[in-house]
Amino acid sequence: MAHRLAKIITRTGDKGQTGLGNGERVAKNSPRIHAIGEVDELNSALGLLLAEPDLPADARVTLTDIQHQLFNLGGELSFPALPDARRLIRAAHVEALENDAARFDAELPPLKDFILPGGCRAAALAHLARAICRRVERSLLALAETAALPEDARRYINRLSDLLFILARFLNRAAGKDDVLWVIGAQKES
Repeated sequence: MAHRLAKIITRTGDKGQTGLGNGERVAKNSPRIHAIGEVDELNSALGLLLAEPDLPADARVTLTDIQHQLFNLGGELSFPALPDARRLIRAAHVEALENDAARFDAELPPLKDFILPGGCRAAALAHLARAICRRVERSLLALAETAALPEDARRYINRLSDLLFILARFLNRAAGKDDVLWVIGAQKES
């Protein structure tokens, strides 16, 4: 295999522009680059979660697959006007997230109250990833105002945030922790 990243320091972005996959140069603060960067941040947050030593194996497999799909999504975003036949995020990926969500959720008690992000460290990291995922979704919607964006990409991110919420609960349960329930009007005890 050829070295695709033979040179990391190129100096080509020193004036505030970066290259897309199709060779086009765009501002580093463009909506497209914001979206790509936020997908990368989400992927990094999942990497942090995956660094947890006691992560259940089924969660680890699911999250690793998601990391690959997020890299695919970032790649798609770097190619404006990519034909549908070359898209890497498809309806089958959205369906896989739905199936994973149903599988993990089946092991959880029904949720009757809102919960706070927290519990065990892995669950807190999953909640953090979920919040970043919601930001990715907002970024994709902003990009869609000025550029064509495939529906499957938006659906994938929306389902992923749901799955990350479910995974946070699953990880708490796997660690023997309860969800942290929101107490309306809670006040600091004196």
